[in-house]
Amino acid sequence: MAEAESVAADGAADVVARLKRRIIGEALPLWSTAGWDSSAGGFVDRLHQDGTADRAAPRRIMVQARQIYCYAKAAQLGWYPEGRAVALKGLDYLLAKARAPDGRPGFVYSLTAEGGVHDPLRDTYGHAFVLLALATAYGLDQDAQIRAEIDALLSFLDTQLRSPHGGFHEGLPPSMPRRQNPQMHLFEAMIACFDATHDLSFQNRAGDFFALFLANLYDKQTRTLGEYFEEDWSKIPPVSVEPGHLAEWVWLLKGFERITGCPTGRPRGELLASALRYRDAATGCLVDEGDAEGNIRRHTRRLWPQSELAKAWIAQAESGEAGAADEARAALVLLERHYLGHAVAGGWYDQFDRDGNSLVDTIPASSFYHVLCAVTEAEQVLG
Repeated sequence: MAEAESVAADGAADVVARLKRRIIGEALPLWSTAGWDSSAGGFVDRLHQDGTADRAAPRRIMVQARQIYCYAKAAQLGWYPEGRAVALKGLDYLLAKARAPDGRPGFVYSLTAEGGVHDPLRDTYGHAFVLLALATAYGLDQDAQIRAEIDALLSFLDTQLRSPHGGFHEGLPPSMPRRQNPQMHLFEAMIACFDATHDLSFQNRAGDFFALFLANLYDKQTRTLGEYFEEDWSKIPPVSVEPGHLAEWVWLLKGFERITGCPTGRPRGELLASALRYRDAATGCLVDEGDAEGNIRRHTRRLWPQSELAKAWIAQAESGEAGAADEARAALVLLERHYLGHAVAGGWYDQFDRDGNSLVDTIPASSFYHVLCAVTEAEQVLG
């Protein structure tokens, strides 16, 4: 952990300001130009290593929604006033192309580069991000049409995807195993919907996911969170643990506490302590997968768990935990040092092996949501 311990003295004091400048000056301009298909419309899924668009790649709805979130959020905070127009342009594309293009309700999983249906699956994980995008866009202007889209999507979830065993199915058609990940992001979306609308029904909806977390997703004995489950939420052995998700839940539980007043300090502390067991010895970064006993199963390390670790520490800092602010800044320095130093300004590396070799030869758009959210949270809480 020598490198991780040296981070605090290595640029941590102004890391939030540096990352904010990088996002405003580099990432937001890049992903709204090279990252937007000006001829066919829509955000591209990824860039090549030289920063040019991979226009042939299918357009996942999850990515469209995440990019809408990024630009709406940046506009809301005053970071990037142009972001409002970019977000609304993206939302227009999403609604026109991906919502019921085959005559069936819900949003398709992905589109072709030309805007046709690529995969007609109604994916619950993807719908969670559409809901997040709608909530964030609604926060810009309180547009009644966007609120109507939120209500329509909630109706689709309730009537088509709700499981009798709690939570929501993986998608239409349903598939197995069930995963905690779509439930987690629906939890996030309900918190965002409450923040945007102040409609108390979203507190109740978020409460349903908190109850699912306590009853089925979180293992109080191992203090971990499983990834894969049977239909009735029984665990599928051997249990897979993704430390990035442990950290992500810490931040989400703090958000739930903020909107409801329900205390979440104990599970937050336990989840964060568990996540920290799964760190790469050389860099201090979180690895991609472990088991319920705390052993590392995969030594690869993606970008997104590092941003979620920063957000977890930010949540603890917001709660007043001693030393958490310094830990949050240290996590942001690791994110900056290992992942954001790409030759393309505003780009990033997505995944490394245990020896530090890059494993992904493109720059995925999906990572922007993680990076931007970590930095906006850091500025709001850490200053």
